[in-house]
Amino acid sequence: MRTLLAIRFSAMGDVAMTIPVMQRVLQTHPEVEIVFVSNKNWGALCEGIPGLHFFPADLKGAHKGVRGLYRLFKALRSQYRIAAVADLHQVLRSQIVRTFFRLTGRKVAVIDKGRAEKKALAAKENKVLRPLRSTIERYADVFRSLGYEVDMSSTAPVFGRRELPAGMEAKGGNKWIGLAPFATYKEKTYPFDKIATLLGQLVQHANTKVLLMGGGAAEVAKLQELAERYPQAIVVAGRFKLPEELAIISQMDLMISMDSANMHLASLFGVPVVSVWGATHPYAGFMGYGQKMEQAAQIDLYCRPCSIFGNKPCFRGDHACMEQLPVSEIIEKI
Repeated sequence: MRTLLAIRFSAMGDVAMTIPVMQRVLQTHPEVEIVFVSNKNWGALCEGIPGLHFFPADLKGAHKGVRGLYRLFKALRSQYRIAAVADLHQVLRSQIVRTFFRLTGRKVAVIDKGRAEKKALAAKENKVLRPLRSTIERYADVFRSLGYEVDMSSTAPVFGRRELPAGMEAKGGNKWIGLAPFATYKEKTYPFDKIATLLGQLVQHANTKVLLMGGGAAEVAKLQELAERYPQAIVVAGRFKLPEELAIISQMDLMISMDSANMHLASLFGVPVVSVWGATHPYAGFMGYGQKMEQAAQIDLYCRPCSIFGNKPCFRGDHACMEQLPVSEIIEKI
């Protein structure tokens, strides 16, 4: 058995996009196992995939800084016989870890993020608006560089339907629509008053339940406000741990999400996603695994996209990409 190390720290959505690729590598090459090192909170994303071993990285604790990363390297090396390293992140932390392995004679392959292409896509002037290579394929390219061919043309779901956790009412004969209205940055977030309008229209449909998804305490409080106005909506956020939330997502009929993690989590289960795009654009390569471009709700503006990750303030100051996106556009996609 040949053991590969795959590295991808960072946000949950980015990590979720690695999962279909690693699953396909393992299916295609049964002589291989993969040790996946990532944020200690994301282990549930790897559960149920034969040959995939999750190794938690505590980047704010035991594995913080160069000494901590060396400690991580030593722990990996003592537990596994790593033959090669796939750096799926290409940031300083992953560079340090992969360098430790390279110094021991291990082969290393690194993701090409296409920074120049993405810079041109998000340029304020002389923008080059064209679809770029998907992040899924860029991850796959890393394994190909290590000598492991992998075909990502099939977009079969990674996971199947799961049993609901205790405390979550049974689905019954209802349609379940997930609504995840938040994102890390304002530039990727649909205005909350428009979200309320959208929810008001969704709950009018018979035999339909809207499950409100989110993250921190402030988001949960806002979702509770919506649920008080529309009792047909159920707040899922803040009630369950990640494995339980994944089980709930697995039974959804549709997810409505910003360019954020819930789009990618739903994609792993083959749940259709109506994704809402503002400052960012699907052309940058971050569309959910297996999702279709025609399911993306967005408007054409000369300034879109103004950034790849949505982390730059709107230079116009009016957030037109979200403010001018009508609720009717999203409803049509739904």
